[in-house]
Amino acid sequence: MKKQYLDSGKIVGTHGIKGEVRIDPWCDSPEFLCAFKKLYLDSEGKTSIEVKSRPHKNITLCKIKGVETIEQAEKLRGKIVYINRSDIKLGEGVNFVQDLIGLEVKDAANGKVYGKITDVLRTGANDVYEITDSQNKKYLAPVIDEVVIEINVDEGYVLIRPMKGIFDDED
Repeated sequence: MKKQYLDSGKIVGTHGIKGEVRIDPWCDSPEFLCAFKKLYLDSEGKTSIEVKSRPHKNITLCKIKGVETIEQAEKLRGKIVYINRSDIKLGEGVNFVQDLIGLEVKDAANGKVYGKITDVLRTGANDVYEITDSQNKKYLAPVIDEVVIEINVDEGYVLIRPMKGIFDDED
């Protein structure tokens, strides 16, 4: 089941003396997080904060409404920030990493189950799925059109056409 509120960063410190915080973004980029005017401090969406954000190098600087001093900002250090899935319009074929974790990975040709996605690694050229099998052995599969045939988050699976060498039983 898809989570409504997605963890998207962590407040790692303060910036200046007027209550700004530094957020380490866990999303695609600091710019992505800056698009939100409302963030949440819990995974149920009960505690919302109004924000004005701007990217700064690899972090997001964020001014939170009602937080005016460095002391107030310091109390937020270590908090996880969440975004509401409803506030985002993803493009066709784009998924949140959190939605991919736990999906079953199957062979597109014969339905053989290889394991589940346990992590998505960002390599620059393309993402790589970390697949963990039932014996807890890990495999890496590149997220390229030749390998990943179908991603079905709603049904809970990914179909792949494995390249030679990804799994032990391959040539």
